[in-house]
Amino acid sequence: MDKLIMPKSLILSISLIMLSTLSHSLNFPIDSRVPGGIAVINLETAEKVQAEFQGKKIWQIKDKDDNYWAIIGIPLSQKPGYVNFLVNGKEKKFLIENKAYKEQHLTVKRKHSNPPADQIKRIQKESRLSKKAFTRFSEINQDAAFNAFLLPSHGPISSPFGLKRFFNEQPRRPHSGIDIAAPRGADIIAPADGEIILTGNFFFNGNSIFIDHGQGLITMYCHMDTLEVEQGKMVKAGELIGKIGSTGRATGPHLHWTVSLNNTRIEPLLFLAPDSL
Repeated sequence: MDKLIMPKSLILSISLIMLSTLSHSLNFPIDSRVPGGIAVINLETAEKVQAEFQGKKIWQIKDKDDNYWAIIGIPLSQKPGYVNFLVNGKEKKFLIENKAYKEQHLTVKRKHSNPPADQIKRIQKESRLSKKAFTRFSEINQDAAFNAFLLPSHGPISSPFGLKRFFNEQPRRPHSGIDIAAPRGADIIAPADGEIILTGNFFFNGNSIFIDHGQGLITMYCHMDTLEVEQGKMVKAGELIGKIGSTGRATGPHLHWTVSLNNTRIEPLLFLAPDSL
């Protein structure tokens, strides 16, 4: 994936914003009700409910006072304004604010912007496997308290979440994760407890791993040099899962890290403690 180095001043600004807004640093991800963000909503009940957003189950977390909270991933494509979610069949609303993401315009050779015809079937198969992983909703860690994620690898953020890309002035999908620039062979760790549900070598993403953290929360790691865990293994936060590489469509060694909730790609920084960057 192409790199856009994030200035240190911007990284510092993000850290300060996170520090000032993170009122429940050990209890919840950061509430950021924008496209690509998260809505953290008090359900005002001491029991789990039937909760859905856009036809998908919602992650629910119990706080120290035994109240349940809904943690809802908001799609990047979501328009600002009030949106509905269901609690035991009844509609409730929350407001989504606008957010402008950066743009990147690149001129590339046609062969690099479109995959070769003989790879289409492979790409389609890999797309189905990825979709199955992202749509999984398991009971892993269902009663565990939320702990802020560990950063899976250390280095500057070379491409931020939500970046709008244009190849030869043709719009591509916004960046669905963050890219962390790091030396080839550097460690990649699990940011939280979970199960390795998919591994493989993918056309676009190279050597990749998907981790299920439970309740519709899935993370993906791409362009790895080596995979250090096998599919089906349970991992703990901080456990080695792979090494930094540049496999697949990558211009240099880095980690592409995606966080998905209710099958919605969201800003990974919302899961980190403010002193992680």
